Amino acid sequence: MVHIFFQPARASRRLFAMATALGVALIIGGCASVPPPDNAMNLAQNQLQAARDADAADYAPVDLGFAQDKFQQAQNAMAQRKYADAANLADESRADAELARAKARLGAARAQIQAKVQENARLRQQGEQDASSPAPAENDYAPTGNAAPQLDDMPAPAASALTAPAPGEGFQTVPSTPAQPDQTPDPTAQGSQP
Repeated sequence: MVHIFFQPARASRRLFAMATALGVALIIGGCASVPPPDNAMNLAQNQLQAARDADAADYAPVDLGFAQDKFQQAQNAMAQRKYADAANLADESRADAELARAKARLGAARAQIQAKVQENARLRQQGEQDASSPAPAENDYAPTGNAAPQLDDMPAPAASALTAPAPGEGFQTVPSTPAQPDQTPDPTAQGSQP
């Protein structure tokens, strides 16, 4: 004799519990889906534009290319509703664009420094040439264009302009002949010395 031990009540309870658990998992999984990463996509797009504006195409083309590729992949993931992948790719694109922008700014600064170094070298060489060349003759400078004509030095005033002022005005001159020992100067006279 064969005995089959079947307990229909127990099996249906297990089946019901498993179906309920599966249903709850599906409901929770559906509610916990990732929302579209619109903010991350906007940030990545803004950083890409900032990198382009900083001339990253000239100074950091590889990094800019990486950023653009990742952004394109993020857009494709958004179209396929793979929002978690899109968010990750958008963050990577933003980071690559920031790097490209930083490298572009560094490259532009280095180019400016190089231009200044070359200008300084040119000016230094010109100064050395000017210092080693002989002094030009006095007549080598001719006025050109709107330049004002050079004036010769102002001549000294005539000897008559250096005469003593009138008595009572300004200073008094000391006589050119020495005073006689028997004559003593009047201490009350104006301009006399003791």
